[in-house]
Amino acid sequence: MANFPKSADVVIIGQGGIVGASVAHHLIERGWENIVGIDKSMIPTDIGSTSHASDFCYMTSHDHMTCYTTMYSADFYEARGHYMRIGGLEVARVGDDERMEELKRKVGSGKAFGTRARMISASEAKERFPLLEQEVIQGALWDPDAGLVVPRSQQVAGELVEEARATGKLKTFANTPATDIDVQGGRICGVHTPRGYIETSQVVLCAGLWGRIMAEMAQQDLPMMPVEHPLLYFGPYDGFAGTGHEIGYPLLRDQGNSAYLRDTGDPNTTEGGQIEWGYYEEKSPRLVHPRDILEKEDARLSPSQRDLDVEQIMEPLERAMELTPILGELGLDEKHSFNGLLSVTADGGSLIGESPVTDGLWVCEAIWVKDGPGAGKVLADWMTDGRTEVDNHGIDVARFYPIQNTPCYIYDRCYETAFKIYNPPVHNREPYSMARNLRRSPFWPREQELGGYFMEAAGWERAHGYAANEHLLERYAERVPERGAEWDARHFWRVSNAEHLALSEDVGMINLSHFAVFDVSGPHAEALVEYTSVAKVGGNTPIDKGVYTNFLDAAGGVRGDVTIIRLAEDRWRVMCGGDTGHRDYVWLKRMASQFDYHVYIDDRTDHLACLGLWGPNARTTLQALADHPEALDDERFPFATAKQISVRGMPVYAFRISYVGEQGWELHVPFCYGLSLWDLLYEQGVTPVGIEMYANSRRLEKSLRLQNADLLSEYNLYEAGLDRPKVKAADFHGKQAYLEQRERASQPAYLCTMTMVDNTDANGVPRYPVGQWPLLNPDTGEVLVDDVGRRSYVTSIAYGPSMGCNIAMGYLPRQFCHEGGEVLMEYFQEHYRMRIEAVGYRALYDPDNTRPKS
Repeated sequence: MANFPKSADVVIIGQGGIVGASVAHHLIERGWENIVGIDKSMIPTDIGSTSHASDFCYMTSHDHMTCYTTMYSADFYEARGHYMRIGGLEVARVGDDERMEELKRKVGSGKAFGTRARMISASEAKERFPLLEQEVIQGALWDPDAGLVVPRSQQVAGELVEEARATGKLKTFANTPATDIDVQGGRICGVHTPRGYIETSQVVLCAGLWGRIMAEMAQQDLPMMPVEHPLLYFGPYDGFAGTGHEIGYPLLRDQGNSAYLRDTGDPNTTEGGQIEWGYYEEKSPRLVHPRDILEKEDARLSPSQRDLDVEQIMEPLERAMELTPILGELGLDEKHSFNGLLSVTADGGSLIGESPVTDGLWVCEAIWVKDGPGAGKVLADWMTDGRTEVDNHGIDVARFYPIQNTPCYIYDRCYETAFKIYNPPVHNREPYSMARNLRRSPFWPREQELGGYFMEAAGWERAHGYAANEHLLERYAERVPERGAEWDARHFWRVSNAEHLALSEDVGMINLSHFAVFDVSGPHAEALVEYTSVAKVGGNTPIDKGVYTNFLDAAGGVRGDVTIIRLAEDRWRVMCGGDTGHRDYVWLKRMASQFDYHVYIDDRTDHLACLGLWGPNARTTLQALADHPEALDDERFPFATAKQISVRGMPVYAFRISYVGEQGWELHVPFCYGLSLWDLLYEQGVTPVGIEMYANSRRLEKSLRLQNADLLSEYNLYEAGLDRPKVKAADFHGKQAYLEQRERASQPAYLCTMTMVDNTDANGVPRYPVGQWPLLNPDTGEVLVDDVGRRSYVTSIAYGPSMGCNIAMGYLPRQFCHEGGEVLMEYFQEHYRMRIEAVGYRALYDPDNTRPKS
């Protein structure tokens, strides 16, 4: 008791797992000292997922951050002598053409993000893994860098902790649970344990399965749930007797059966002499609330290992025996088989970063062994520098809105995530079916009546097109192509392109109520918006003036794009996309707290509805309804200004701006006026247009960037083509880095807009790509890499019906940034020529030049 620390710079809760150990290691590498690690179990853990994890690593993923953390982790394990780079197969069965295409897509993502995965034949797969029945499969993906952590990640965790303790910078205490987390005024103040109280301003949660309970102590719920994962052992298997190896054959994924398999090597090794088969339940996953996990003394095996009922998995097990008959020959070892618990999240991504609710509460949760050291590095960099090497929007715990941190939402989304872990292949645009209809604009009843094709983002129901507009397909039949490839057409509605053209010829309205809207007021409001914004939004900026601007991180990377309107001398309105909104809101609050600014940030998102009204007839349409139509004249209502107007007596805040290249306004109204505004415009003959045009087809025709896709923290504003003509005098976050970037003779890469020269595949089918795909050197076929090691890939792509072609954006190394030049895009193993139309920002679409003449 006397040696128990009274204070620490940071307390790690869950020190015994591979994640907690990796966090401590990397924090010390980054210069942190006086770290205290506690765990409710032994260190290394004897009850957490690390204690029974399968410990294999595949590099393949469709997500850049995941590829980054996995590749880092494999190298980290290997450098310590704890990795067998044995390779891994992912097979597609005969008849499962969708899985075969998914493997090709994984190879494409791998090229984009740096893995070395490639396709191989069924015969080569058999050669590499002799236990396979070759006739059952049609082909496979080969990942040469896949491998196994040996002898166990549990041992690696123990070694990392011991090394950290030896530096004198980490003190650890096993069997010491956190009984409460002290939060005062929204800030971490300390941690209560049975041994005593530790005063600290920083807590890192690496508690794995129990992370949600720990977070609740600090007033934060986490959108994650443990789920059962059947793990079966067959044996004895002595195929590698005498080798001393922990594994002999490559790893095997049979994701069409939602399963994987590996041997456990020499019978004389740690867990040798068996075949391990794991299955992810794709029909009825069994979620377990962390409150219902047994204590150590009550569990037969371990709290994270639950008894297995073989009947649960008989159907997939029988299919597994078709692929690898040896399972049936060896027989099941029921005594040692179990349901292991692992964590899944509401969207499938890890939870890393600082809590949006409690300052100083950091989380590093829902991390697989394959990503443990990489996640530890990411968190340590984030805590030290305020940024990470790869844009962290997909793992940031602040990405979830409050409504997405509620028990029902968490359960439903985690349930759906759980049965998609391996199977079926998840489309780029795949919608969730559960936890829907939570956030609906006042226009939703009308959209439903019109047969809206709804997708969801940030909890909002958004119509991408309307069945009621399908008559437009007859008018624009020659300009709206059919999508013959099912993957290209999945979750896309052809009517969206027809609506696009109808708006461009006349007038249309788009529901934009998903916009995140924050009003910033108070004595330091100007200081806050000026410091966070690259553009000048304070000073002599006129009231009702709107300014498009960006948020930067300390290194000058782009972390946000917003529009800010000055509402009054001491009040500004910040607007951004729904997908990015909560992170931007949290960041503004943190900046205000960091500098002790006295401001009030009022989240108006759920109170203000918005209709975008655009097209060549937008002005005359709105004037027909406005109580003072002359106020809408061009000279009285210039671009990028906002005014309070009256429409049939309704107060409307009209903002003249466009993300679709047509004249018009965003019309903002309180929710109570929403239906009335919609009905007035609809009665005037305005065509309802789905969000597809706004978010994809027209914005690409205009070369307009999208945050979290084209705008990422790895790239700066000069590379993105969004640098300002002048640098404002006032200081702003990231200004020093921005000035240094400005002084360069050239940037390493530039965001380019490209068109697909010929979109016909080898079978003569026109393709309309979706997703992120590698961009290649046309001479060598190799992925383009810039001078600082960043790989080129498509950041956005969509068909532009006004232009009549597929349009893409992507960062290219400066040597390739020549208008009229060409690169290649790989799409499902085929190469397509991409012509560079614009380097930096330049719109391809001009309404005056491209609109058909009447």
